[in-house]
Amino acid sequence: MEMLIVVTIVSLMAGLTFPSVASGIDALRLRSAGDSVASFLTLAMARVERSQEPVDLTFLRQEGRLEMHTTDPKFARTLQLPEGVSILHIHPELPGEAETARSILFLPGTPFPRLGVELLNRRGSRRLIRIDPLAAVPVVEIPPESVSGEER
Repeated sequence: MEMLIVVTIVSLMAGLTFPSVASGIDALRLRSAGDSVASFLTLAMARVERSQEPVDLTFLRQEGRLEMHTTDPKFARTLQLPEGVSILHIHPELPGEAETARSILFLPGTPFPRLGVELLNRRGSRRLIRIDPLAAVPVVEIPPESVSGEER
Protein backbone atom coordinates (compact mmCIF):
# COMPACT_ATOMS: atom_id res chain seq x y z
CA MET A 1 0.00 0.00 0.00
CA GLU A 2 2.82 2.40 0.89
CA MET A 3 4.56 1.68 -2.39
CA LEU A 4 1.35 2.54 -4.30
CA ILE A 5 1.13 5.89 -2.49
CA VAL A 6 4.80 6.68 -3.25
CA VAL A 7 4.37 5.79 -6.92
CA THR A 8 1.23 7.95 -7.10
CA ILE A 9 3.01 10.94 -5.54
CA VAL A 10 6.00 10.58 -7.87
CA SER A 11 3.67 10.31 -10.89
CA LEU A 12 1.79 13.46 -9.86
CA MET A 13 5.03 15.37 -9.40
CA ALA A 14 6.31 14.24 -12.79
CA GLY A 15 3.00 15.13 -14.45
CA LEU A 16 2.98 18.60 -12.92
CA THR A 17 6.59 19.45 -13.71
CA PHE A 18 6.82 18.00 -17.25
CA PRO A 19 5.17 20.97 -19.06
CA SER A 20 7.52 23.49 -17.49
CA VAL A 21 10.57 21.34 -18.19
CA ALA A 22 9.49 20.83 -21.83
CA SER A 23 8.89 24.58 -22.17
CA GLY A 24 12.34 25.30 -20.80
CA ILE A 25 13.96 22.88 -23.24
CA ASP A 26 12.08 24.47 -26.16
CA ALA A 27 13.22 27.93 -25.03
CA LEU A 28 16.84 26.73 -24.85
CA ARG A 29 16.61 25.23 -28.34
CA LEU A 30 15.25 28.50 -29.73
CA ARG A 31 17.95 30.57 -28.00
CA SER A 32 20.65 28.20 -29.23
CA ALA A 33 19.27 28.26 -32.79
CA GLY A 34 19.20 32.07 -32.75
CA ASP A 35 22.83 32.21 -31.63
CA SER A 36 23.79 29.64 -34.28
CA VAL A 37 22.12 31.64 -37.06
CA ALA A 38 23.86 34.82 -35.85
CA SER A 39 27.22 32.99 -35.90
CA PHE A 40 26.47 31.65 -39.37
CA LEU A 41 25.73 35.17 -40.65
CA THR A 42 28.91 36.45 -38.99
CA LEU A 43 30.90 33.72 -40.75
CA ALA A 44 29.40 34.70 -44.11
CA MET A 45 30.14 38.38 -43.56
CA ALA A 46 33.70 37.67 -42.42
CA ARG A 47 34.27 35.42 -45.44
CA VAL A 48 33.19 38.22 -47.80
CA GLU A 49 35.43 40.79 -46.12
CA ARG A 50 38.52 38.61 -45.73
CA SER A 51 38.56 36.63 -48.96
CA GLN A 52 36.96 39.35 -51.10
CA GLU A 53 34.74 36.81 -52.83
CA PRO A 54 30.93 36.72 -53.02
CA VAL A 55 29.01 34.48 -50.65
CA ASP A 56 25.63 32.99 -51.54
CA LEU A 57 23.49 32.45 -48.46
CA THR A 58 20.47 30.19 -48.99
CA PHE A 59 17.60 29.78 -46.54
CA LEU A 60 15.62 26.54 -46.99
CA ARG A 61 12.46 27.04 -44.95
CA GLN A 62 10.94 23.58 -45.46
CA GLU A 63 14.11 21.77 -44.38
CA GLY A 64 14.99 24.26 -41.61
CA ARG A 65 18.46 24.66 -43.04
CA LEU A 66 20.86 27.44 -44.05
CA GLU A 67 23.57 26.92 -46.66
CA MET A 68 26.58 29.03 -47.56
CA HIS A 69 28.50 28.75 -50.85
CA THR A 70 31.33 30.71 -52.41
CA THR A 71 33.17 30.57 -55.71
CA ASP A 72 35.63 28.18 -54.03
CA PRO A 73 34.12 24.69 -54.48
CA LYS A 74 35.92 23.47 -51.34
CA PHE A 75 34.11 25.98 -49.13
CA ALA A 76 30.52 25.12 -48.30
CA ARG A 77 28.83 25.34 -44.93
CA THR A 78 25.45 24.11 -43.73
CA LEU A 79 23.50 24.93 -40.57
CA GLN A 80 20.63 22.61 -39.64
CA LEU A 81 18.18 24.10 -37.14
CA PRO A 82 17.34 21.88 -34.16
CA GLU A 83 14.14 19.86 -34.10
CA GLY A 84 11.18 21.98 -33.07
CA VAL A 85 12.65 25.23 -34.43
CA SER A 86 11.64 26.49 -37.87
CA ILE A 87 12.17 29.54 -40.06
CA LEU A 88 9.00 31.63 -39.85
CA HIS A 89 9.95 34.62 -42.03
CA ILE A 90 12.87 35.97 -44.01
CA HIS A 91 12.81 39.77 -43.97
CA PRO A 92 12.25 41.79 -46.00
CA GLU A 93 9.45 39.62 -47.24
CA LEU A 94 8.90 39.42 -50.96
CA PRO A 95 5.37 40.00 -52.30
CA GLY A 96 3.49 37.05 -53.72
CA GLU A 97 3.51 33.43 -52.73
CA ALA A 98 5.10 32.08 -49.59
CA GLU A 99 8.63 31.16 -50.51
CA THR A 100 10.20 27.86 -49.53
CA ALA A 101 13.78 28.87 -50.34
CA ARG A 102 15.55 32.17 -50.70
CA SER A 103 19.09 33.10 -51.71
CA ILE A 104 20.86 36.28 -50.73
CA LEU A 105 24.20 37.29 -52.21
CA PHE A 106 26.80 39.09 -50.10
CA LEU A 107 29.21 40.97 -52.36
CA PRO A 108 32.63 42.35 -51.41
CA GLY A 109 32.91 46.13 -51.32
CA THR A 110 29.17 46.68 -50.88
CA PRO A 111 27.10 47.18 -47.72
CA PHE A 112 25.51 44.04 -46.32
CA PRO A 113 21.84 43.77 -47.24
CA ARG A 114 19.01 44.43 -44.81
CA LEU A 115 18.26 40.95 -43.67
CA GLY A 116 16.25 39.40 -40.89
CA VAL A 117 15.48 35.77 -40.10
CA GLU A 118 12.60 35.06 -37.76
CA LEU A 119 12.64 31.70 -35.98
CA LEU A 120 9.68 29.99 -34.32
CA ASN A 121 9.53 27.12 -31.86
CA ARG A 122 6.69 24.68 -31.12
CA ARG A 123 5.32 26.82 -28.30
CA GLY A 124 5.03 29.92 -30.47
CA SER A 125 8.06 31.79 -29.14
CA ARG A 126 10.01 33.74 -31.73
CA ARG A 127 13.50 35.14 -32.22
CA LEU A 128 14.59 37.65 -34.83
CA ILE A 129 18.16 37.59 -36.08
CA ARG A 130 18.90 40.67 -38.16
CA ILE A 131 21.93 42.43 -39.51
CA ASP A 132 22.33 45.78 -37.78
CA PRO A 133 22.81 48.30 -40.63
CA LEU A 134 25.04 50.63 -38.60
CA ALA A 135 27.37 48.13 -36.95
CA ALA A 136 27.14 45.45 -39.70
CA VAL A 137 26.82 42.68 -37.11
CA PRO A 138 24.02 40.17 -36.53
CA VAL A 139 21.73 40.95 -33.60
CA VAL A 140 19.46 38.43 -31.87
CA GLU A 141 16.29 39.87 -30.37
CA ILE A 142 12.76 38.99 -29.40
CA PRO A 143 10.54 40.56 -32.07
CA PRO A 144 7.62 42.76 -31.08
CA GLU A 145 4.18 41.20 -31.52
CA SER A 146 3.14 43.32 -34.46
CA VAL A 147 5.62 45.17 -36.63
CA SER A 148 4.91 46.09 -40.20
CA GLY A 149 7.33 45.15 -42.94
CA GLU A 150 8.37 48.79 -43.38
CA GLU A 151 9.60 49.09 -39.79
CA ARG A 152 11.94 46.11 -39.98
